[in-house]
Amino acid sequence: EVQLVESGGGLVQTGGSLRLSCVASGFTSDDYAIGWFRQAPGKEREGVACISDSEGVTNFADSVKGRFHISSDNAKNTVYLQMDSLKPEDTAVYYCAAGVFCGEYAAPAQYEYDYWGQGTQVTVSS
Repeated sequence: EVQLVESGGGLVQTGGSLRLSCVASGFTSDDYAIGWFRQAPGKEREGVACISDSEGVTNFADSVKGRFHISSDNAKNTVYLQMDSLKPEDTAVYYCAAGVFCGEYAAPAQYEYDYWGQGTQVTVSS
């Protein structure tokens, strides 16, 4: 059974940093790409970043490029989302998901991801 568990969310001031973790079980990083998505109140869920170890690809939404970084630790079956220079508009519930594709030219899309974690809240105060 594929399971994804996020952690690391919290409250941080503008300009601060957080590192989110996504622990995967039931599959290995070579089987799936891992994407991070977020959903703010009243807004649609959007793709933030993705990583595919098998393809050697990472990608980011334009809104987070240069501020967010994604990495994986295969020994721990964990994907991290390092978020720096946080802004109030980064406030959202962040989800990790496992899917079949992380492209080089666009942020991840929901329809490409089949398995989802429960989400972790990130709040950036101004």
